[in-house]
Amino acid sequence: MERHYSPFDPHAFPAHVRDYLIPEYAGDCVYECIACAYSCPLDRFLYTCPACGSLLKITDRSFDELKKIPGPVWRDIFDYRTLLRIEALQGIFLFKELLFPAIPLQDVIYLGEGHTALVRANTQLARYAGSEFFIKNDGFNPSASFKDRGMASAVSFINYSIRTRGLSEVLGICASTGDTSAAAALYLSYLDSSIVKSVVLLPKGKVTPQQLAQPLGSGAVVLEIPGVFDDCMRIVEQLAETYHVCLLNSKNPVRIMGQKSYAYEVARQLGYKTDDLTVVVPVGNAGNITAIMEGFLDMHRLGIIEDLPHILAVQSRHANPVALWRSSGEYAPVPVRPSVAQAAMIGDPVSFPKVRALVASDFDDRFACIDVEEQEIIEGMLQANRCGSVVCTQGGESIAGLRRALASGIVSPERTFVVDSTSHQLKFSNFQQMFFENTFPPEYEITPRSGFVNAPVQLAASAGAVADYLGLKKK
Repeated sequence: MERHYSPFDPHAFPAHVRDYLIPEYAGDCVYECIACAYSCPLDRFLYTCPACGSLLKITDRSFDELKKIPGPVWRDIFDYRTLLRIEALQGIFLFKELLFPAIPLQDVIYLGEGHTALVRANTQLARYAGSEFFIKNDGFNPSASFKDRGMASAVSFINYSIRTRGLSEVLGICASTGDTSAAAALYLSYLDSSIVKSVVLLPKGKVTPQQLAQPLGSGAVVLEIPGVFDDCMRIVEQLAETYHVCLLNSKNPVRIMGQKSYAYEVARQLGYKTDDLTVVVPVGNAGNITAIMEGFLDMHRLGIIEDLPHILAVQSRHANPVALWRSSGEYAPVPVRPSVAQAAMIGDPVSFPKVRALVASDFDDRFACIDVEEQEIIEGMLQANRCGSVVCTQGGESIAGLRRALASGIVSPERTFVVDSTSHQLKFSNFQQMFFENTFPPEYEITPRSGFVNAPVQLAASAGAVADYLGLKKK
């Protein structure tokens, strides 16, 4: 797809950034195994190491070249780059050199993702949590979740591969609890439908109606599978190993590249001050928390930030293998019970080996993981939404985790907190309604409390009836 860029006068920008505003750096990006250091070119769709079967990451072997530009200059480059009228640089590829330098601008797919708001919690919500904090609302992405970040990089890579490898047929496939399928179907539908098809596998009855509607609306083939997400994931992993399909779950290292943009944006939004920062992140398949840690590491290695932040991971007690690992030192998959934080219903996160490696190498004293009850999660969401913040159940999980960590002394209230709300509240309005109507099945372990319940009131169609109900006084 040909891109048309609006002209600009390079002399309008300071001399120290002029030569870097339109990124020409392509790096030397390869697949690299996190276990045995096997590497190979990005000339195929690959997800696990052909030598040992471990997870892969994308490594830019020329990354140290970027150190020739001082960290403060990188800050200016990103700031001034936002002034350019170049479509491909409007989203997550604003940070192209760090994010995925191998993708040329002409192949970038931009649907409006990234640069989501960092909203300060109001006084009442801060008091509820136990400290002031910010919410980064990734529900304001195009498909209404953070998954668009990773899908923008993955589908841009597909677009690049079609052009450079002459592919005539690509089938993108993913397992999902809802958000991944919506993002994959949306971004794949932007490409040529005669070449690219989309298939999603969902656990039957465990995806909200709103989330099910999204991939259907984007024209994807939707397959409902009995069981939970882990069952769907096993199937797509087998398909990716055996057949010519492009896996779009976070096991695909290209997905992780785009999700690193969350860290870049948070740092930039806070003026690159990260010495007292704690980022609170819900854990599903562990791809997002991997990407966030890798993103902050990128910026630290280049001197863009001086300190790595602390990471507070949060899980539901109905699916808490990472929390159990952090408390015991031993990792084991766990059986999953129903959760309102549906993206958290994963008992064996695919990207956990990457989390473990990152904690061991760089985040050991900066990483904590806490688990919370389902009651805390739903009330965290409802409290936030009553206080002017659009927060999903996973955002409620993050708020509940921050609240519990502050109350137990795991974190100090003197720090700066950014809470990740991964999706849009409207995707989970059915859980809100179940709470209001007291219709949760017992396995959710949720009991509605009157202070959070709300319902419409039926009145006669007259101003007098409304005034009487509200107790209004005449002028």
